[in-house]
Amino acid sequence: MAAPTSSRLSPGVSTSPSPPAPGRRRNTVLWLSFWLCGLLTGCSPEVDPATAAAIRQELLVGNGTEPQELDPHTTTGLPESRIIGTLLEGLTRLDRQNLSPLPAAAQSWEVSADRTRYTFFLRPSARWSNGDPVTAQDFVYSWRRLLSPAIGNEYAFMLFPIVNAENFHQGKREFTEVGVRALDRHTLEVRLEKPIPYFLQILAHNSTFPVHPPTIERFGRIDQRGTAWTRPGRFVGNGAFTLETWQLQRRIIVRKNPLYWDAERVRLEKIHFFPLENTTTEERMFRTGHLHLSSTVPTDKLRWYRQHNPSALMVHPYFGTYYYAFNTTRTPYRDPRVRQALSLAVDRQQLVDAVLQGDASPAHSFTPPRLADYQPGTRLDFDPAQARALLAEAGYPDGKGFPVTEILYNTSEGHRKIAVALQQMWKRHLNIDIRLHNQEWKVYLNSRRQQDYDVARAGWIGDYPDPTTFLDLMTSYNGNNHTGWSDPGYDALLKQAATVADRAERNRLLLEAEAELLKAMPVMPLYIYNSRRLIHPRVRGWRSNLLEKIDFSRLYLDDSPVSPQPGDDPSPTASRWRESVHLGASAAETGGQSSMTADPDGQQLPSPPPTTMQKPR
Repeated sequence: MAAPTSSRLSPGVSTSPSPPAPGRRRNTVLWLSFWLCGLLTGCSPEVDPATAAAIRQELLVGNGTEPQELDPHTTTGLPESRIIGTLLEGLTRLDRQNLSPLPAAAQSWEVSADRTRYTFFLRPSARWSNGDPVTAQDFVYSWRRLLSPAIGNEYAFMLFPIVNAENFHQGKREFTEVGVRALDRHTLEVRLEKPIPYFLQILAHNSTFPVHPPTIERFGRIDQRGTAWTRPGRFVGNGAFTLETWQLQRRIIVRKNPLYWDAERVRLEKIHFFPLENTTTEERMFRTGHLHLSSTVPTDKLRWYRQHNPSALMVHPYFGTYYYAFNTTRTPYRDPRVRQALSLAVDRQQLVDAVLQGDASPAHSFTPPRLADYQPGTRLDFDPAQARALLAEAGYPDGKGFPVTEILYNTSEGHRKIAVALQQMWKRHLNIDIRLHNQEWKVYLNSRRQQDYDVARAGWIGDYPDPTTFLDLMTSYNGNNHTGWSDPGYDALLKQAATVADRAERNRLLLEAEAELLKAMPVMPLYIYNSRRLIHPRVRGWRSNLLEKIDFSRLYLDDSPVSPQPGDDPSPTASRWRESVHLGASAAETGGQSSMTADPDGQQLPSPPPTTMQKPR
């Protein structure tokens, strides 16, 4: 994962007011409110910031946390990938609904009969944001950077299907021997070791995105991490937007890129990304008209939205697993019996029902059972008696002598509640003591990478619709495997599956690998995610998909001077965008009393004022 973000920004980039002092974090929402009203002209007592922003086609997005970096070759998290996807573009993109590969930086491609040679034809009209043409050699340079061992890219394995890519990454071959080359200015040839059915989907992942070679060289070496090229005024990208502002712990703003090859179809002028780790704060900002999109919804607010404002709540299946990772380099987690005992002492159904309020599914496999042609046949049972027997067999009868275990998680009320639930289950069923340790996102990522933990909270969202996006994660050669666990037999099954063309035989090998993984239990799956977020009724162009890929270049905002009504949006999800709170009732309409609406925090709030507005002159 990426090095910590530098605090050095280009001078003169941001003109926003100074943020509050660290000791005044409780005023963050108020500060953001004042800033939004000052930034977005037209904000008046009758217009909230989200409505005013719609006039200017400026999308306000809760992004969950401060991004670690904006370098596609050193980051792995969702907060980073959302922003990077607006600034850079790969050879392909994924269809917003069925996730099939579509042309992006490459306008077309040809595939050989044996499916091991891909020839990509880049768009002659494509430009970097500084005006330079996007060339095939830019991709060659970028993939050399991605695969360079020194940069420590934890997604390097995604290009290992390319001839000699893994050998180069391991220092066994020169890059000239890797199967990627520019045939001419706009033609890129890629040769694979063997056919990969999801190769085109891989190329839509942000780790394979190109970087601008002269910019990289200006601020450091090709394989140097953490240089200043990702700062406003320096970032050169080929995506639909450019980086305008990055104010640490406050916001990142991206602006429409006029040189983007498809700029005419991009309707948003700006996107504001707010790093809101506190999900309650984020929900309040949405509810008070300061966001168009949230990154999630607090579990304890789900029932309120289902009852009072269901049209704002978007919930759909997600190709992701929430799990705990064991540091298998430490005692007692070296012993698979201990790991199995801890898993058997977890009541996943109770966790889902009581803590998550039913908004998830208990995990009985590492790969989510979301794919039609791959259904894991494994089960993770709740069996406290068997858990105690295994723990005693490992030398800890009734928990005696078991060292105090620390659960590491990144700061989040949701993660804390889950950790508390497991703390109680393990104490009740195994009589072992658990401490909780939360860290800020960047510090947490570094602790996991350095294996400085006992048990760590983790989550994995599929990068492409195939079980290997999960199973490859635990191979010994995967940079995202932070457990210290490796098994040559497991690696061999995954490598063998990669060579098999028959789908049924391939699935058989993958199912065998999954069973071996859960027997060893270096990771303990807890539940299968549902994607959940809050969406403002003015948002248009939204499409849900299994990977939660958001194509911001296709989103826009209804900027009409009246509140959107059901049926205004021709998109398939329009019927879900309906305001269920009463807006702007007069005293006469409410029997002489001011209109009130329920607050999910259990209070009564005055209804918002009418959402009337005038477009700026």
